[in-house]
Amino acid sequence: MGYRERGASSFHVPGHKNGRAYVGEGNATEMLREAMRIDVTEITGTDDLFHPEGVIQEAQELAADCFGAEESFFLVGGSTAGNLALILTVCREPGDILLVQRNVHKSVLSGLMLAGAQAVFLQPEMDKQSGLAVAPSAATLAAALEAFPEARGAIITMPNYYGMGSDLRPLADACHERGIPLLVDEAHGAHYGQHPQLPMNALSCGADGVVQSTHKMLAAMTMGAMLHVQGGLLDRSLLRQRLAMVQSSSPSYPLMASLDLARRLLHTQGAGAFTAGLAAVEAFRRGLAKLPRFGLLQPPQPGGHAAGTAAAAYTRQDPFKAVIYDRTGSLSGYALQRALEARGCVPEMSDELRVVLLFTLGSTREDANHVLWALVHIVEQGEKTEGSVTKPGTTAESTEFLIRTLRDQGDFTSYEPPMAHGNMDSNDSDVGANLLTETKRIFDVSTWNNLSSEIPYSAPIPFSLRPIERERLESVPLEKSAGRKAAEMVIPYPPGIPILYPGEDISAGMEQRLMGLRNAGAKCQGISDPTLQTIVVYKET
Repeated sequence: MGYRERGASSFHVPGHKNGRAYVGEGNATEMLREAMRIDVTEITGTDDLFHPEGVIQEAQELAADCFGAEESFFLVGGSTAGNLALILTVCREPGDILLVQRNVHKSVLSGLMLAGAQAVFLQPEMDKQSGLAVAPSAATLAAALEAFPEARGAIITMPNYYGMGSDLRPLADACHERGIPLLVDEAHGAHYGQHPQLPMNALSCGADGVVQSTHKMLAAMTMGAMLHVQGGLLDRSLLRQRLAMVQSSSPSYPLMASLDLARRLLHTQGAGAFTAGLAAVEAFRRGLAKLPRFGLLQPPQPGGHAAGTAAAAYTRQDPFKAVIYDRTGSLSGYALQRALEARGCVPEMSDELRVVLLFTLGSTREDANHVLWALVHIVEQGEKTEGSVTKPGTTAESTEFLIRTLRDQGDFTSYEPPMAHGNMDSNDSDVGANLLTETKRIFDVSTWNNLSSEIPYSAPIPFSLRPIERERLESVPLEKSAGRKAAEMVIPYPPGIPILYPGEDISAGMEQRLMGLRNAGAKCQGISDPTLQTIVVYKET
């Protein structure tokens, strides 16, 4: 801001010269020029991201104080840059072993490739009620550490894309008993620990290196992220070198300014920064409760029928992630997303069953009302997938009553329907889970993994940047891929979690899984045939 206010003449890059290169009228051009007035480079007074001594150093120190770290680093390449740097710091020699949660973001696999490391994949725990994978258990991690004491560290994702999580402290303890760091991809948890209604963050649970996408759940610009570290298990000098290696030598100053502003918002407003956003979420939840056709993902309640192993796998939910599904099975998650988008509501993502609605501290009551009325219209217009049938609990009579009452009332949060008209019992989540299992879909969603339940961790799998010779590859119909070895990644996006990587055997279940994704209209990265009609495999010898 000091550079902008000085109004100095620019004799340095970038070439747009504080936005003056854009001549013309119109709001878009003016907004672009305004942003470019602080789009500068490493000149006197603006500091240097990779050797900070002034304003950037001060901003990173304030960030460390805000997020509870000993040291924080600004990232201008998203959480991807942080994951790459952490892996390249921990895995110093080709062949080093890293314990890796199987359902990790694709950037983790890229880091393994760059490091030439070997991955011991850890089986994630499955929430039996939803069929979604969370993090590996402490027992799985401990068993892998016992089998591979030479492991350089472990990397875990928490929370997952659906906002699901559990206690990380036992995993941190297991790593620290062996003297190795726990690395956490907390891309979707930058807001954790900042309000009593939010889960604890990974640092407070003992993690040594934590990557957060400050742009996802806080208020930074897209690609703005942070890497937080604590303790003595990470070589910070090497980490700084790795960060300089994987990020641009011309980092974006608007991005860094937005990271500082996102931090400042929390420092000045504290937990109050989340008041409006949490109120919007609560209004949505109360309104959704009046729409029995749609269920809401939530952890099993203590003492309920799903207690035990399921509760251990999934005990914490980000309140800002509202994960909804059609209890009737009439609309897949992809179809429900399209129906919402047609009514002006754009979700974060969908899978075969669910839609993820992402609220933040910037969400409003108007946002909640908009999506609630969109869902009412979907019910009213009877949208469904061709050939589907209506399940119990959402009869036409109850739907008509609901819509009529909501129209008359106009305010979802103050409406309480007479119990005589309700079709759901008091244990809403249990009924939703039962109806969920009645739907035609039997595949797990995009956090699926290939390890059998009897094998909590894999053998070491080498990763390399060496390209595969074309003469060793062939393309086969997806329906004939079972039993073959994959030669390309399949990455449903979002969330960007590879469900298949090169060198992995394609099981019959995976073949069915891929055909299910194709039929549901999922968008995938990494695969040469985006229609999923064919897949590239190794030739049989």
